[in-house]
Amino acid sequence: MSAELILHNAKIATNGVPSFVEAIAITAGKIAAVGKDDEILRLRGPQTHVIDGCQRTVIPGLNDSHMHPIRGGLNYNLELRWDGVPSLADALRMLKEQAARTPAPQWVRVIGGWTEFQFAERRMPTLDEINAVAPDTPVFVMHLYDRALLNAAALRAVGYDKNAPNFPAGEVQRDRHGNPTGLLIANPNANILYSTLAKGPKLSREDQLNSSRLFFRELNRFGITSAIDAGGGFQNYPDDYGVVNELHRNGELSIRLAYNLFTQRPKQELADFQTWTTAMATTSIVSMAREKCLFSPPRTSKTFSCRVRTCSPSWKAS
Repeated sequence: MSAELILHNAKIATNGVPSFVEAIAITAGKIAAVGKDDEILRLRGPQTHVIDGCQRTVIPGLNDSHMHPIRGGLNYNLELRWDGVPSLADALRMLKEQAARTPAPQWVRVIGGWTEFQFAERRMPTLDEINAVAPDTPVFVMHLYDRALLNAAALRAVGYDKNAPNFPAGEVQRDRHGNPTGLLIANPNANILYSTLAKGPKLSREDQLNSSRLFFRELNRFGITSAIDAGGGFQNYPDDYGVVNELHRNGELSIRLAYNLFTQRPKQELADFQTWTTAMATTSIVSMAREKCLFSPPRTSKTFSCRVRTCSPSWKAS
């Protein structure tokens, strides 16, 4: 029987014995045979798709057991990435260019993925520098999970001024006159960062679909073919899960995805679980987990159970 796909002339990791082979044959989405080039190429037929690996190394798809692809996909097209940018000067230039092409009322968002130690200057940007390159477009720059820098336009957009109350969990740094400077400090937790970021405008459903497709393809580029979404703050079921389910129904989901449902309403966790189990009565519970729930009352909800569901596989911040 002819193979549907053959990859040959490669160094293919098998996770078995032998540890590497030259060629692999695939039929009906499953590995049919592995071996030397001449052996596997005998399985070629008139309809077989043959790929020359050009002596490259091929590995099995990677699984990331804790990440946030649902949230990442919904917001990917909104984000400016500083990953690997060699200098602060380059980062500020990128920020200025992105602010100039970002349509109102959208923000420029730099959400993690960078550290001051990657920059030649070995320091973080100052608020004055951010305001200078983006005076009119709201900018939200998050550093790890410890702080965020907001320019003056972002402070106006979220309504943080001299009269704004203090956060119960988090710090809005103020100057000697009581005006917010734009520095938000995650003390004792990151609630202030999440809740402020959640005030920003979302993409349309069509753009969220596009954003998620691009994000999942970026994961594929790094070899990730499956992942477990860890849920988290401000990720609500079912609203924020509709895009990945639509991609799945349309055959456009390029990773296998399992996801956790995270309660978002303090003291209403049981009601949430009852609603979810009713809505998903046909979906079996395949995993249970325990984890601290940041946004729940500490006395009543330090743990939660999660349902895991497995799915098959515009302007853009750049």
